[in-house]
Amino acid sequence: MDWRLVREEEHRGPAAMAYDEVAAETVAAGGPATVRVYQWVPSTVSLGYGNDAAIVDWDHCAARDVDVTRRPTGGGAIYHDTTGDVAYSIIAPADEFPGDVTDSYRRLLEPVLAAFAAIGVDVDFAAAEREPVWQPLCYLRKVDPAHDLTGPDGRKIAGNAQYRTREAIVQHGSLTFDADAERHLGCFVDPPLSTDDFDARVCGVDEWLDREDVVEAGAGAGVGSDLQRSRFVRELEDALAAWADADEGEWTDDERQRARELVEEKYGNDRWVRERNDPTG
Repeated sequence: MDWRLVREEEHRGPAAMAYDEVAAETVAAGGPATVRVYQWVPSTVSLGYGNDAAIVDWDHCAARDVDVTRRPTGGGAIYHDTTGDVAYSIIAPADEFPGDVTDSYRRLLEPVLAAFAAIGVDVDFAAAEREPVWQPLCYLRKVDPAHDLTGPDGRKIAGNAQYRTREAIVQHGSLTFDADAERHLGCFVDPPLSTDDFDARVCGVDEWLDREDVVEAGAGAGVGSDLQRSRFVRELEDALAAWADADEGEWTDDERQRARELVEEKYGNDRWVRERNDPTG
């Protein structure tokens, strides 16, 4: 099986999801499998397939240029901060991976765990279930040892989801680099918890880095954080490429055109985002 690595690209929220669907269509047509890393620009709220769009504070998001889209995968809503989130996807033929959901997560998260290890952060599958704090949000739902990853102190650091078509499996995830509780919660209507409650449940990579490697004061602090995020992205790209034995690649012109069509017809369309009604179905 041929694999390609698409290194980190910047995408608006609807395009980020459209490219996953495009990659699944490519696999179904006999093309290469894809491992990819991407950045949400601008910051984006992605609703899980079953989320009620009424949980979004639409005025808040519009005032702060936060995109809103809907994922085809389940789970809760996530605020993907442009610099605080690192996103990945793996899109492959469905028959290459176990039909059992837990087993397939274990296989597909191998490179993600390798990337955390490479940057020196002890991340593993959650040791046990934890009760939900607020069900609508991914990071505050019940912690599931099948697919939730936690940091060294047991707080959630990554949310992962997958779906299958007849021919393809698509897994994508949000890896938290910097967990900003105020920005995350501010995108939603009346969340029944404080920022301290959020911080007690969620952590980011930057909390666990060797501080000697980071500029901690003055104007250089942000630069130091940016460099560490870039390092994490490189480790993730390298881990995905090594795991899949992937060659570096890019989208074809036809795929880019198809992604633009899906943004217009589906992922940027209110019928899908607000009403969960797929105009392409």
